[in-house]
Amino acid sequence: MVGLGILSAPLDSSVNIAFPFITRAFDAPLEAIQWVVICYVLTYSSLMLVFGKLGDLFGHRRVFGAGLALSAIAYVLCGLASTFGMLLVFRVMQGIGTALVLSCGPALATMLFPETQRARVLGAYTMMFGIGSALGPSLGGLLIAEWGWASVFWFRAPLAAATLLFLFLLPRARLSATPRSFDAAGAALLIAGLSSFILAVNQARHAAGEGALLPILLAVSAVACTIGFVLQERRAPEPILRPGLFRDLRFSVINLTNTVVNLVGFAVMFLVPYFLDRVTGLPVVLAGAVLATSPAGLVMAGPLGGRLLGRVDAPRLAFAGAVLAGGGLLSIGQWGSAVPIVAMVASLVAVGFGLGLFQVAYMDIVTGTLPLSDRGVAGSLAMVTRTVGVVSGATCLTLIFAAFTPAGESVDPAAFLTPFSGTFTSAGGGLLAFLLLTLLCPGVWLRPTIGR
Repeated sequence: MVGLGILSAPLDSSVNIAFPFITRAFDAPLEAIQWVVICYVLTYSSLMLVFGKLGDLFGHRRVFGAGLALSAIAYVLCGLASTFGMLLVFRVMQGIGTALVLSCGPALATMLFPETQRARVLGAYTMMFGIGSALGPSLGGLLIAEWGWASVFWFRAPLAAATLLFLFLLPRARLSATPRSFDAAGAALLIAGLSSFILAVNQARHAAGEGALLPILLAVSAVACTIGFVLQERRAPEPILRPGLFRDLRFSVINLTNTVVNLVGFAVMFLVPYFLDRVTGLPVVLAGAVLATSPAGLVMAGPLGGRLLGRVDAPRLAFAGAVLAGGGLLSIGQWGSAVPIVAMVASLVAVGFGLGLFQVAYMDIVTGTLPLSDRGVAGSLAMVTRTVGVVSGATCLTLIFAAFTPAGESVDPAAFLTPFSGTFTSAGGGLLAFLLLTLLCPGVWLRPTIGR
């Protein structure tokens, strides 16, 4: 039931293929489509940690159920939106629902089983995300062809409603008899800080001349809110996230690595579709199948990573997964116009499989470091660092691609290969260089556990 509930979140990748149809339906300019993404991603990423804490305080099943109900309503309303502005409002509503669901998903899943099985549960959880990511684009194309752009929202409403209907099957949480307070001031600072940071990163690509003022102001706001949040959490009787956790160098490095891994890993979904369209000339169905092999690698890695964690220490498995992902990105950078499909699939599977191994091991580390009473916060932290990486990737990869694009040349099929190869070589090489740098931090990857 938890897997079915969280499945609709990664299925949001089906919306990407509907972008041209949405802009035509509302007669909106092409650049306006970014707000369909921003309104959703900004909302759920800035709220997840707060909702994770609410789940720890008042019950994960209750928060999870509220998210399912709100998501089901939001999916229907997005499909019924009569104006582009209304669609954006309902995307914000969808983001709130997603934050409620994802913030408590890992906590619900792991608490259904003994702690000795936590790694396997997280492997299955990761697998569900991979399934949704793999199915989203292909399902979206089929639905749009038959029922139009609104169907990419409507088809997920029954998934959320069905899970909500059978939510009683999940056991109720045993809440602490000792009253626990909610840090409202810390929550407000955290939401404002994350929102400012994500918007600053998004607007950084437009920071030229007079356009630099907005991202600078947003960055200043993010820093100020972060400082205020840390000061507030130090004196709060029930902090949302204890700042002292990040005094542990290994815990800080593993969270930073999750951001970096997802930043460079986003290059696959960001640029490979254009390579398949402009360079290979593959039929759209075959191109979609090739692209789907990357999340398919993540699907395969989830259960296997859960089993391997019984034999391999989590930090070492995380490091191995990140290295494999970096190697896969480097190999994509070597693609040419005559690259065989087998070589493309091998590279994409390597990236997806490496990301899957890293993700399972990383979530095991984070959920094992924080106490059981903060399991909702732990799961939310894993999702927030991942989202920050993806959002940062959209900006950083765009800037790298532009830097490698020959001046004064249009990006035709031949000229496209130079910035494409340069971006993936930079992404893969940058990740491996970052991992090499982290080896200078004593014991980050070699010591078997991170202290609670």
